[in-house]
Amino acid sequence: MSADHAGVLADATTPIMAAVDSWSDRLVQLSHSLHREPETAFEEHRSCAKIVELVTAAGFAVERGVGGLDTAFTATRGTGELTLGLCAEYDALPGIGHACGHNVNGAAAAGAALALATMADELGIRVKLIGTPAEESGGGKAILLRAGVFDDVAAAMMAHADGQDTVEGSSLALTQWTVDYTGRSSHAATAPWEGANALDAVSVAYHAIGLLRQQLEPGSVVSFAVTEGGSAPNVIPAHTRAAVEVRAPSVPQLHRTLARVRACLEAGALATATSVEITAAAEEFADLRQDRSMTQAYVRALKALGRTPVSRAGEHIASTDMGNVSQVLPSIHPTIGYDVSDAAHHTAEFTEHGTSPSADTAVLDAAAAMALVGAELARDPGQRTRLLHGVRERPPARGDAREPT
Repeated sequence: MSADHAGVLADATTPIMAAVDSWSDRLVQLSHSLHREPETAFEEHRSCAKIVELVTAAGFAVERGVGGLDTAFTATRGTGELTLGLCAEYDALPGIGHACGHNVNGAAAAGAALALATMADELGIRVKLIGTPAEESGGGKAILLRAGVFDDVAAAMMAHADGQDTVEGSSLALTQWTVDYTGRSSHAATAPWEGANALDAVSVAYHAIGLLRQQLEPGSVVSFAVTEGGSAPNVIPAHTRAAVEVRAPSVPQLHRTLARVRACLEAGALATATSVEITAAAEEFADLRQDRSMTQAYVRALKALGRTPVSRAGEHIASTDMGNVSQVLPSIHPTIGYDVSDAAHHTAEFTEHGTSPSADTAVLDAAAAMALVGAELARDPGQRTRLLHGVRERPPARGDAREPT
């Protein structure tokens, strides 16, 4: 650590830690409350309101329904020229609640914003907490990015719940499709030749994709599920539906894989005299790019808190719409660890650990670490210049927000 970095960290640690400590009870309560009342994509009304209530009490100016999303918000405080963004996630998974720890993610982001806000005038910054719904299914950050919600943000941060502290990991780019085959119904015993079997179409596509897997580029993954396959064995099904997910280490590779998968899906229709409609089921997720300078600052901050993160450089871990943000502006998306007893994300077992004492500590430590990163970015002349230049030179988003639901 350079003397300059050490000095910034020393100067900021005491006020940041004091601020996190002053809000600690309410941050833990927030995490527990989000966990207790899980809400799924685009339906996070109570969760959104809980975070808004907390930051409103701290003097943040709140705008709800940003980007055309009812459960998205922005909360800002400070008038400095450098805007630092904290991304709060708070959506859960159907049936198993906060099995990805977004209650921890959301509370930690809120805590970081609260702590940074106490130094906003001193640092010459504007703190912007962005409530980002529907990470698990839908891609709220991608929608908000396109709607211009991040246009004024010079750097963005969030920390994700995990079983260990990690940095530098990437994620897989992701596309989700709904595939509908339409044929012609007929009696399966007396006149099957009069039908056009939509189940045959989805079956041909499924097997074609299975054969394709041998020739996929390394890292590409195709997942396939038949969600509607017909109603009775004696009826030639006129309609079937499948859900398809395609992932790859980069957006260009994703698009190459998608072209091959689309050909397999169209082959199912061609072979069975049916028609196929392929529609996007969610926003496309880009691969995650972790900003090196911000990562180094986060590592310094975490070590000052007594934690030593593990590097996952070169690894692609799941998929996240934070990848879309990171393609446009400097960003970090480390993980903050707590005891999950080896439970995997997206399992009921992971959910059970979301309000443990170690999860509560993770909320507070992640909040402090991200706030310390913000302080270092603001006080380092080189970083401040880099970020301000980047946001000035960046073209604005297209601004096509969704219509409110």
